Amino acid sequence: MQGKVCVITGATSGIGLIAAERLAAQGARLVLIGRDPARGETALARIRQRVPGAQLAIRYADLSLLAEMERLAAEIAAAEPRIDVLVNNAGAMFSRRRVTADGLERTFALNHMAYFLMSNRLRDCLAAAAPSRIVSVASAAHRGNTLDFSDLQYEQNYRGFTAYGRSKLANILFTRELARRLAGTGVTANCLHPGFVATRFGDNNGGLIRLGIGVAKNFFAISPEKGAETIVYLATSPEVAGTTGGYFAKSRPATPTAAAQDDAAARRLWEDSAKIAGLPG
Repeated sequence: MQGKVCVITGATSGIGLIAAERLAAQGARLVLIGRDPARGETALARIRQRVPGAQLAIRYADLSLLAEMERLAAEIAAAEPRIDVLVNNAGAMFSRRRVTADGLERTFALNHMAYFLMSNRLRDCLAAAAPSRIVSVASAAHRGNTLDFSDLQYEQNYRGFTAYGRSKLANILFTRELARRLAGTGVTANCLHPGFVATRFGDNNGGLIRLGIGVAKNFFAISPEKGAETIVYLATSPEVAGTTGGYFAKSRPATPTAAAQDDAAARRLWEDSAKIAGLPG
């Protein structure tokens, strides 16, 4: 990874931060994406302490807002005309339904649309560095879910865990369609289940949701170091240099649900997302 440029969203904590550390240790030049400047400065200091001489830059944006995604992608594209790896990692679960300034349900906006728009807007930079890779963090939480295309913004009977699971299903479907559209460009696209990881996940919620997730972390969660392994594997390993459109867990190919392998749904999700983002379908 010596000298390669890696862009990582959600890189100031959790598995994104650990992945950034490990990529920096392999010689990559990193562009970290965060939302909170205080956490960003802490992350930079930590990586520099653990990886002396690490080449780091950081940019801030609220990736639930389309205008912020557009601004961020334009800034990165101008500064980094060649990108070797894009890691789509930023995400959250929201116990209560709220909409963004764009009228999008927050889980859908942050967990799916940010992946969609960043990957599309940085596509030329990735193609310029081919062979290059897009790695998207999905989850086994997609299991048991389907997309309701008549209610993508989940206006009816909202449930936080279901909204999260649907967004992770969207990540897998997006990866499949992205890989199809990138065929022949030298850019691969794969996604992964990192495991149930002891990170800040769920801490943005209150009450019983936060308490329940916190208790589960204490008993069942793996460390961020373990959770980051598959991200780093997909970003760096020669074993997957030619693999695209895949879903991985524990650094091995895994089989998602039938709903996550529905290519018609993947195409429809892409078309609907393109309309929302104002991109060609």
